Amino acid sequence: MPHTPPAALTWHRDDDGLVTLTCDGPAWTRPDAPAAGSGIAAALADAADRLAAGAGDGTVRGAVLRVPGARFHAAAGLDEVLADGPGRADRFLAASRRVHRALRRLETLGLPVVAVVTGPAHDGGLELALACHHRIAVDRPGVTLGLPGVTLGLTPSGGGVVRTVRLLGVASALNDVLLPGTRHRPGEAARLGLVDATAPTEEDALALARDFIDGHRDAVQPWDAPGYRIPGGTPADPELAAALPSFPALLRARTGGAPAPAPQALLAAAVECSQVGVEAAADVEARYAAEVATGRIAANLTRAFHVDIPRAREGVSRPAGPEHVPASVAVLGAGMMGAGIAAACASAGLRVVLTDVSEEAARRGLERVAATFDRAVARGRLTAGERREALARVTPAARLADAAGCEAVIEAVTEDLALKQEVFAEVQHVAAPGALLATNTSTLPVSTIAGSVGRPEDLLGLHFFSPVDRMPLVEIVRGRRTSDATLARGIDLVRRLRKTPVVVRDARGFFTSAVIGRRLDEGVAMLAEGIAPASVEQAARQAGYPTGVLALLDEISLTLVQRIRAEARAGAEAAGRAWQPHPAEAVLDRMTGEFKRPGRAAGAGFYDYDADGRRTGLWPGLREHFGRDGAGDVPLRDLTERLLFAETLQALRLLADGVVASRADATAGALLGLSFPAWTGGPVQYAENYEGGLPGFAARAEELAARYGERFAPPPSLLSGAPA
Repeated sequence: MPHTPPAALTWHRDDDGLVTLTCDGPAWTRPDAPAAGSGIAAALADAADRLAAGAGDGTVRGAVLRVPGARFHAAAGLDEVLADGPGRADRFLAASRRVHRALRRLETLGLPVVAVVTGPAHDGGLELALACHHRIAVDRPGVTLGLPGVTLGLTPSGGGVVRTVRLLGVASALNDVLLPGTRHRPGEAARLGLVDATAPTEEDALALARDFIDGHRDAVQPWDAPGYRIPGGTPADPELAAALPSFPALLRARTGGAPAPAPQALLAAAVECSQVGVEAAADVEARYAAEVATGRIAANLTRAFHVDIPRAREGVSRPAGPEHVPASVAVLGAGMMGAGIAAACASAGLRVVLTDVSEEAARRGLERVAATFDRAVARGRLTAGERREALARVTPAARLADAAGCEAVIEAVTEDLALKQEVFAEVQHVAAPGALLATNTSTLPVSTIAGSVGRPEDLLGLHFFSPVDRMPLVEIVRGRRTSDATLARGIDLVRRLRKTPVVVRDARGFFTSAVIGRRLDEGVAMLAEGIAPASVEQAARQAGYPTGVLALLDEISLTLVQRIRAEARAGAEAAGRAWQPHPAEAVLDRMTGEFKRPGRAAGAGFYDYDADGRRTGLWPGLREHFGRDGAGDVPLRDLTERLLFAETLQALRLLADGVVASRADATAGALLGLSFPAWTGGPVQYAENYEGGLPGFAARAEELAARYGERFAPPPSLLSGAPA
């Protein structure tokens, strides 16, 4: 008779005494399900008891644990990480110990247990598999294995550290699994040793599992066998002991010096776990995990990636109304951006007409789409068959007339206002009546573009980020006359493309460009003050940005930044507002004018470049032309916080002014589109969780304003005690 323990761990025993346990139900995959409280530990303990009883009376000879998808954290649900109050760490420890006891019981039953992974096995899902004696992964798209919780500020608490260290060794466990938090495809997981075998189908995997059980009736884990030695040894071994002093430096190189309690805890836990037995190691792991999970940064990351960003992804700012997704889309412009948009639409099952000025240009666009799909196949995101089907949905065309009948139009031509207006004036009469009209622009006013069409209520901005296949964000720009129905349709389309929509108003720079511009300006202002260029770049890394400010400016192009600034100045003056020059402007003007160094594309910017376009180092002329005695007295904390505060204050202003629709939109826009440091949880969370809360943040902003300029003055909304 079927038996369903708590948390839906289903039990099925066949006539040969083989038990199949299947992880089924939301408790295994929902990040907001507290693992122990919702029954996962109880379910595993119940299963272990029944397996032990069956082994004792001869009715069970082995078990297969099917993992169609398990992505929980062994000792903490979302609410637990976000909760405040005394006793939270103790509750976390107790939950971790319950899970460990259940998994330890499973691996010491004296009968073989095989994990068959058919979906994503992350964090607790991989920890389940690691507690089995043999692991088989089905090699198909969507199947990945890893411990990515570190990217959310959490560390394993269900044996992930204990078992990877024993399975792979300290160095490999840290470098390949624990610190990067990589989700490994089955082939790579097999190469590392996380799984023992891969199979093309679930049926093949189950057959391999049965074969293992038939040949290993008395299976034990390697670390429970007499004479077992951890690969690479322990810190008592000279080779590992000699390597240990380099680990902190490697960790710093990985984090850039930004706050990173989870990686630091992993490094310490892995080393300590290698020196003690399994039971003591589990307690070491649990204690580090509890300390990290109950800290501020874990709460920041959890709030951002499990509350705010999911709300944005679900369309929190969508007006009410029925869902509508077009079946066909015309993409105007077959360059890198247009081809990327076309590939995203075709991957989502939409028919695409990809147009350009000539058949040759359109054909090149189709080749770019094919290359995007080839990369997806190589990464395991598409099968060869899915690639063929998606590519067949894209039709290259040299005439706008070929877009006839399309239910949506996405324009991705050159960033030229007159050209965009001309294209829309023509295509509005070709597309299906009432078709959604969208412009992919990062700087031009959407409302002005809409002036070229007879139905401006049907037009909005869809600002995709490059490269489209890797960037998860789309900024949806609502023009002055964009209707609620059009905004809803735009959000529906973006969600169908499996991207996160962020709704913003048609203001200069929208949200993302307006916010990142403040960081870039502040970094250049530091240079103008005589701060050493290397210190400017180090400040960005120390704050948690993946790229230095000067390196990023070179990538963007200094001339583009100047053009955007000129447009902003013209707009301000046309509106009767006095233009307030930023200290960065003089530096940019000298770089492009006097020194002829506009950026990487020209082979010279703030950095020098070799013939292949690779950075070779900061341009020595920066120290000569912008250096100043005494500039080294500025504290590094001021440098890092000037970058963070510049962006945060602008984000708060835009949120208060309604330029960005919601806190969730602001968080998603900053983290997914701007590489705002993830450890902060986004600009709103950074301000709220700053030392002393919002009052402390406002006080620090006033301190920076007194030292470095009124641009740091906190907005009135912040002084009133609320960021929005």
